[in-house]
Order: sequence, then structure tokens, then C-alpha cells
Amino acid sequence: MSVKILIVDDSATIRMMIKKAVGLSVPDLEDVIEASDGISALAQLADHEVDIMLVDINMPRMNGMQLIARLKDSPRFADIPVVVISTEGSQERIQELEKYGVAGYIRKPFRPEQLKEVLSQILEISHECQTSLADGCDF
Repeated sequence: MSVKILIVDDSATIRMMIKKAVGLSVPDLEDVIEASDGISALAQLADHEVDIMLVDINMPRMNGMQLIARLKDSPRFADIPVVVISTEGSQERIQELEKYGVAGYIRKPFRPEQLKEVLSQILEISHECQTSLADGCDF
């Protein structure tokens, strides 16, 4: 199974670091697409199908929480697993993210091993869903 990932972060340096960590973490990586905020992420989703999104919270124009809310309200994008990678890690924020059903949370600064662990879990669940005879899988 080839994997397409969308990285959404306003820092080009952070996107580059995440992209490098993704490259080391996902053996079947097909493509990594980048966006600098929620608005450009939605534009990328109009042109590309992705398997996983890695999203920062604090961004200009449309922040990560606004983006996640838009994704979850959309039948087309609601099932895309979202992993939040952010400096923001208050208990209230994490509870809010859980309500939105995010697939994972990684606090910046992060180690590549943390990203690999979260992505491996998501990809394993996704692979099981594709090969399962069940009617559906929950993330």
C-alpha cells in the first residue's frame, strides 16, 4: 500500500524536519504534500487524495483546530486520520482534540521515533481495515 501524507505547518523548517522523519518512518511512502496553513491544506486536498494528515495547531489564516473542524464536518475528508504535531499541549487542548477524533498527538519538539510509532499504528489499522471482511473500521 503506497502512502500519501499532507504536512500542514506554517514553518518551512518544521515541514522539512517532519518530511525527513516521515521518509524514515514510512516504508511505502508515495508522496508528501505540504501546506502552510489550513486554507492551503484545503486547497491541496481539492487536488490530492491523502492517507494521513500531520497538522500544527498555531498557524495564520486558518489554524489547525479550524482545519480539523472543517475536515470532520466534511463527508469527503472526515475519515482522513489526523495527527497533531504542536507545541500546544495543555490538558484542555488534548481533550478538545480527542473530541474531534484525532488519530494522534505529538508535542514539539519531537523525536522521529515518536512520529514513526504513531504513523505505524495508523497504517497498521488502515491496512487491517482494507484487508478485513468487516463492513467498516473505526480509527
